Amino acid sequence: MQWATGSVGKAALRHFAQSLVYELVGVLVFSAEKAGKDAGEIAGIGPIGLAATDDVEQILALDADCVFYSPLWPDTDAVCRLLRSGKNVVTSTGPYYPTEIAKEDFARIEQACAEGGTSFHGGGIHPGYAGDLLPLTLARLASRVDHIHVHEVVNFRQEPSKYIEWTGMGKTPEQFRAEPALLGASVPYFAQSMAVIADGLGRTVDEVTVAEIELATATADIHYTGTETSDIPGVHGVVPAGTVAGQHHRWTAWSDGVPLITFHAKYTMGDDDIEPAWNYGHSQYLLVIDGDPPTELVLRAGAGPDGNPVYLGYTWTAMAAVNAIPAVVAAAPGPLGHLDLGLLRLPGVVH
Repeated sequence: MQWATGSVGKAALRHFAQSLVYELVGVLVFSAEKAGKDAGEIAGIGPIGLAATDDVEQILALDADCVFYSPLWPDTDAVCRLLRSGKNVVTSTGPYYPTEIAKEDFARIEQACAEGGTSFHGGGIHPGYAGDLLPLTLARLASRVDHIHVHEVVNFRQEPSKYIEWTGMGKTPEQFRAEPALLGASVPYFAQSMAVIADGLGRTVDEVTVAEIELATATADIHYTGTETSDIPGVHGVVPAGTVAGQHHRWTAWSDGVPLITFHAKYTMGDDDIEPAWNYGHSQYLLVIDGDPPTELVLRAGAGPDGNPVYLGYTWTAMAAVNAIPAVVAAAPGPLGHLDLGLLRLPGVVH
């Protein structure tokens, strides 16, 4: 069953509807406009003969092996109800790993799994792959790992999104620094990925520190599509000149007094018309291992019809979690992380 049909949920829906592995038996939506609509039409692939519902009780009453749970923010109460009802849960929204801040949620999930005889797994692109599984995969090539850097580059000029406003683009630098930001609120989730890396390397994270955010501002008005915030035909929003048009967040996990992992979140309104001109380029993930040998890896989408990389963030987020469903359904009851599923422990590479 599919729980929620935002950008990630629609990507999963398309896969479930077209896959020979899965039978889609239920779809939960959260808007009156989608309720009763064919799930295939919601996903943009045409009718598939299954109507979506906004009735949570109806979804809970259905029989299914697994629910792919993909709202924007997790609701542990809802997840536990699903688990207690006998349905395994795989989610792209977390929690991902029982760090100090997430251990209470994991304790509740573990109890619900025991009551329902079910399993739970959190995955996605970042957290869930680019910031944990992929670094551990790359570390397999290393004799020694000193410091791992994970750079997430999101170029909103190439991939307009509803997240433009949510991340604080278009605010004055003073507003931006004074108000909560979406990426700042996500630090506890990224810290869970850092803990996965450390555990896979046989290390422990002592603390996670947050560096001061570096900002870039627009040198001219930057028009974009993706939200309904402008009366200009074909344009949905504007980042005015002088406001935030780029941001670089850095979070570092320390182990035994030295930095072990640093996550960089580099979000921009493109390479033009911003100052400083960071020129981060296409949306991508860049992994850098300082150690022996020094190693780098770039993950980005292939070229589309225009020759530029297409944006696959939502599809990657969905599929990184969806492809774990068979293993989760087959596993013994309880919460399962990447390492519990038999993926990549490498304690020998760290000195």
